[in-house]
Amino acid sequence: MAGNYLLRTLFGFLLKHRVLSIGTKYYPTNEKETEYVEMVNYTRTMLLEIERANITTENIFHNLLKEVGRGNIPENRRFVEIKPAENDVNEYALLSNIIMGSDRYLYVEVFGGNKGIIDQFVQFIQKEKGTIVERSNTEIVSRLLSKNDAIRVGVELIKMGMEKQIDVRAAAGMTGAASIERSINLNKQIGETSGVGFTKLGGEFAIVFSSKITKLEGTPAVYDNYLFIDAFDSTQFIEEQGRDRLVEIMNEVKDFIEKECNGRIEGYREGGDDLIANLPTKDAALRAGIDSAWHALNNGARLRVGIGKSRREAGERAQMADDIKIWNNSPVMVFDLADGIYAYYIPSEFSRAVIEFMQEKTGRIVLIFVFVFIVTLIGWNVGYWEFGLVAIALALLYALTA
Repeated sequence: MAGNYLLRTLFGFLLKHRVLSIGTKYYPTNEKETEYVEMVNYTRTMLLEIERANITTENIFHNLLKEVGRGNIPENRRFVEIKPAENDVNEYALLSNIIMGSDRYLYVEVFGGNKGIIDQFVQFIQKEKGTIVERSNTEIVSRLLSKNDAIRVGVELIKMGMEKQIDVRAAAGMTGAASIERSINLNKQIGETSGVGFTKLGGEFAIVFSSKITKLEGTPAVYDNYLFIDAFDSTQFIEEQGRDRLVEIMNEVKDFIEKECNGRIEGYREGGDDLIANLPTKDAALRAGIDSAWHALNNGARLRVGIGKSRREAGERAQMADDIKIWNNSPVMVFDLADGIYAYYIPSEFSRAVIEFMQEKTGRIVLIFVFVFIVTLIGWNVGYWEFGLVAIALALLYALTA
């Protein structure tokens, strides 16, 4: 643990940005997750903090209004903090969202009254492109396209219930079990009162209603998720491997974005070294960006990637990657999270070798340090400072051959 802290501190100093993680602590449970985790750990991909997010309950609520749409969250609500958000970005929560996608489960339960309203709820969820997983006379487990959709639909169902004097509980989660558990925890906090529970940045929150809801806008807030990809030093790459090889790599990236991430290519000329794509969700854009960077690196090309809500913002983020380097540029993907800016940085082979040595040979490093320190100290005391240089030379020889 101490070694990892020292590594993050060292690379934070070299990159001039705080390093939140090297690799990941995410524990995979299926083949797809295992593939991503192995790639993150093999490449020693780092999560960097470019501009720190100001994570507060107030900011989370304002971001929620913006993301869900102010017209979809009425004024007569109460925003409840059940568990405060972490005042830092959780690297494995971010990776989980990239791997698993943005779709969320919505659990709905009615308290007393006319249980026939469940049929109306089912119809509304299906109209909103949701999938019914399970249902009973008083409960529904469904799957929506995103967390924001789940919250918006949950508020609409609460409105429908309150019009018939029925209290409705809704909760969003990454799995059906998680959404049910969230609803149970919310019941303990507010009782059988209408409300929708959800998580944001590691915290637990709820929007609670005690009076009838007025008219809702009823349509989701729509945002573009632009992805800008550009190859570092494409001229040198073409000189070494030829233009045809660059075209092949860029076409593979383009096909992956279109077929695997449902992206729409909006700017690409075959033979060029950059492209712009619009993705349906932010997690799809993140997945497309990091996958493309890994794929290109595996074929000898280095990409800079930017993600934003507009073409310009995505391009500006990609340009920020130019300054995120130690000596030479390595693949970087820059994106926003909450109101901060973060980046995935893939270190060079040399940097990876250093990380691997420091992580796996901690005992040897300590031994080398103690040896050099003692020999240098003795040398200074007896008047032979050259002993320090000899100790360093012997230590390097030991490190390279032992």
